[in-house]
Amino acid sequence: MDYLTIVMLVSIVFFLYSLLKMMFITHSNAQLPPGPKPMPLIGNILEIGEKPHRSFANLAKSHGPLMSLRLGRVTTIVVSSAEVAKEMFLKNDQSLCDRCVPNSVTAGDHHKLTMSWLPVSPKWKNFRKITAVHLLSPQRLDACHALRHAKVKQLYEYIQECAIKGEAVDIGKAAFTTSLNLLSNLFFSVELAHHTSNTSQEFKQLIWDIMEDIGKPNYADYFPLLKYVDPLGIRHRLAANFDKLIDVFQSFIRKRLLSSYSSATSLNDVLDVLLKLYKEKALNMGEINHLLVDIFDAGTDTTSNTFEWAMAELIRHPIMMRRAQTEIALVLGKDPTIKEADVANMPYLQAIIKETLRLHPPTVFLLPRKAITDVKLYGYVVPKNSQILVNLWAIGRDPKVWNNPNEFMPDRFLNSDIDVKGRDFGLLPFGAGRRICPGMNLAYRMLTLMLATLLQSFDWKLPHGITPKDLDMDEKFGISLQKTKPLQLIPILKY
Repeated sequence: MDYLTIVMLVSIVFFLYSLLKMMFITHSNAQLPPGPKPMPLIGNILEIGEKPHRSFANLAKSHGPLMSLRLGRVTTIVVSSAEVAKEMFLKNDQSLCDRCVPNSVTAGDHHKLTMSWLPVSPKWKNFRKITAVHLLSPQRLDACHALRHAKVKQLYEYIQECAIKGEAVDIGKAAFTTSLNLLSNLFFSVELAHHTSNTSQEFKQLIWDIMEDIGKPNYADYFPLLKYVDPLGIRHRLAANFDKLIDVFQSFIRKRLLSSYSSATSLNDVLDVLLKLYKEKALNMGEINHLLVDIFDAGTDTTSNTFEWAMAELIRHPIMMRRAQTEIALVLGKDPTIKEADVANMPYLQAIIKETLRLHPPTVFLLPRKAITDVKLYGYVVPKNSQILVNLWAIGRDPKVWNNPNEFMPDRFLNSDIDVKGRDFGLLPFGAGRRICPGMNLAYRMLTLMLATLLQSFDWKLPHGITPKDLDMDEKFGISLQKTKPLQLIPILKY
């Protein structure tokens, strides 16, 4: 019997074994959450669709807020309601806090070098401490308030020029440039992009490509044998895009390392902190590179997308926009400068941000978790090693929590203690529990400051021929949701 025949026979036997195992070996399926019946071998893969958050939300209407799916060889548990999320995070966070790592994220060993994908472990705790204490602490955020104001002032000046010329503004691109320059100044003391250049658009596309590839369904995740061949080329693309970002970071790092040998001056930015940790061997260079990849991914694209959705909703609801503008004018009086402390006196503006985060969460699914052991949840068993997806998009539309859940209604948050800090389980834009997003406070501060500035100084209209009712609100799926068609608005100077 020749070698090829042996390989074919082994393959056929393996295929038949897998098929029989999936069809007849139930693995305590009686205790699994309900879900659609899987097809042989492929399971429920065909039911994912191009927009999994919507597909899973529709399936949950038939099968319940805790649902099981079979995606190839992977048992996947989907959480779609605030009630289940509350039980998960309050009672089972520790047992469900491990990571289910997509094959794409193994590019460049990213999953071993960054806090987002590491399991809860001493190394993960060290990353978390470094981020909380050195990089994004309340003290550092308070200390860089002048920097945030400077970047928002640049945004204002750019939009003022467009208003004078009567030109439309690409809202997402403008917000992305502002967020990118805030981070690049905070971390490297340099300006990475300008509103009038193509640089920010190139960065925006690069970061969106990364977010899209990490988030998109991948056959290599469903069939373990395929991880060796990367059939859709996702891991290969992601590795190349990681390298592009890391090359940018390394150009600043090398320059700083050289200057540190010839000068005793310190810029006292985050890079100085990271290099100090590097010299103390608390971090290696690979960890610094991939930590920066994570922070720039999460801190630019998600913030700018949320801002773009907020402006899109307001242009569709002009009465709400005018109400927010009136509130801002009453709080500021004759003072044209918005301070972060002023936002505390703008409950309607904050309600707009919360309502945007509810309808258009920065990430549609929390990064996938993995059960460390069998876990009892909502009366069912979540099996050990199963993947858990928390559908934030569906939770934000949970009819048991929200009246008229598909309507944009900021008033629902007035005279309400609901916040975005992971304590209210119908609103989890930044997650909850020990894996809550460490950049939450910075993102929220930037969103409120940018929105207040643009509403205070300008009125807004759609380009000729487009009415608010006709505005395209379709979305592209990735880790975050991006508008399919960028929002173009014409600013009008108020004074």
